[in-house]
Amino acid sequence: MSQALQAVMPRWLVPVHPEGCVLEGQAVIIADGRIEAIVPVAQVEERFDQAERVELPDHVLIPGLVNAHTHNAMTLMRGLADDLPLMTWLEKHIWPTEQRWVGPDFVRAGTELAIAEMLAGGTTCFNDNYFFPDVTAGVARRAGMRAVVGLPVIAVPTAWAQTEREYFSRGLAVHQDLVGEELLTTAFAPHAPYTVSDEAFERMRDLAEEMDVPIHLHLLETAGEIEGSLEAHGKTPLDRLDALGLLGPRLLAVHMTQLGVDDIRRVARTGVHVLHCPASNLKLASGICPVADLDAAGVNVAIGTDGAASNNTLDMFAEMRLTALLAKGASGNPEAVPAARALSMATVNGARALGLDERIGTIEVGKSADLAAVALNQPGTLPVHNVISHLVYATGRNQVSDVWVNGRRVLHERELETLDESEVQRAAHQWAARLSEKE
Repeated sequence: MSQALQAVMPRWLVPVHPEGCVLEGQAVIIADGRIEAIVPVAQVEERFDQAERVELPDHVLIPGLVNAHTHNAMTLMRGLADDLPLMTWLEKHIWPTEQRWVGPDFVRAGTELAIAEMLAGGTTCFNDNYFFPDVTAGVARRAGMRAVVGLPVIAVPTAWAQTEREYFSRGLAVHQDLVGEELLTTAFAPHAPYTVSDEAFERMRDLAEEMDVPIHLHLLETAGEIEGSLEAHGKTPLDRLDALGLLGPRLLAVHMTQLGVDDIRRVARTGVHVLHCPASNLKLASGICPVADLDAAGVNVAIGTDGAASNNTLDMFAEMRLTALLAKGASGNPEAVPAARALSMATVNGARALGLDERIGTIEVGKSADLAAVALNQPGTLPVHNVISHLVYATGRNQVSDVWVNGRRVLHERELETLDESEVQRAAHQWAARLSEKE
């Protein structure tokens, strides 16, 4: 879709590459969804006089944030079961609720709510893992949001599929329907080693290679997962996945709180990406991912929120802050994961994990114009001594004023342009009433 030429002129520009760079007096020229040029503001009138001028005198322009792991539809279960251990939370509350209520309408309403929340918070791309991925894709398409749509696989019957074979069949159909989409790609989304068979993992390994897609897996989330794997398979989850040929650059390993020194070396050697969800891990007391050690070992660490049922927000600014602070506290090193690295983890590292880093994650000529403008003129972010420090340690997502996805302005002065916020809210209220019903 052809779009008008735009000249976005912020006070500060943080391209993310090179890491830590802050520019002033620069305009980003957008044409047909891509960044055509980055030029001094003084040259806009002369070189791009037909461009729509977007003046942002108190703002920093950053790449759109990449939420590397979420379960969008679970926004409808926000606050439904809090302050519980992971397996109690899953088995006693989340899974029964899903069995009763999850279907296309649930996923549609939950995904619309999630996308509204994420776009308003500067997130332009998400990596989803949930049922009815066809519905998720449809909502993302209508909202104009970039997404990696998970193709779920789990050895448990659900409203989406009854057997692992059916999960593959339906997932492959969704993948085929999305081939050629500008903003939508796919990934296999097996739930976890303890809910997926060896046969399914082997088939997934071969198909992922053939289809050139990632494998997005919860892994080493709790100590109990290791004990259960040893009992069921005689191997740790990492050893089992290694034997099945799954450890490699296609694997997006979510959580990874149970890693020893040798495990970190193996993850680094095999090129596995780690998707870190600090708020969810803390809330469920699952453990702390050794992000500082992984980063030092050269592992690509990206940041996700997890679902709103376990977080309870999809706030990537909060996750950046937690990532940096947890890494310092856990390692005892205040220099671990500085602000600029945390911003990279929330942008280009996520793009790299999803195989999208040639398109998004940095502000560079030729890349898609996925951008977020953040106002720094509020009391909580003044004075501005260090722009990137403020983004990570001081800024709230409510300071995001404007967002572009593929050059399309989807948030304009805090107003959503592609979703009817009142309708999104109405559906959320209706589902809240439903989910509170007794059997």
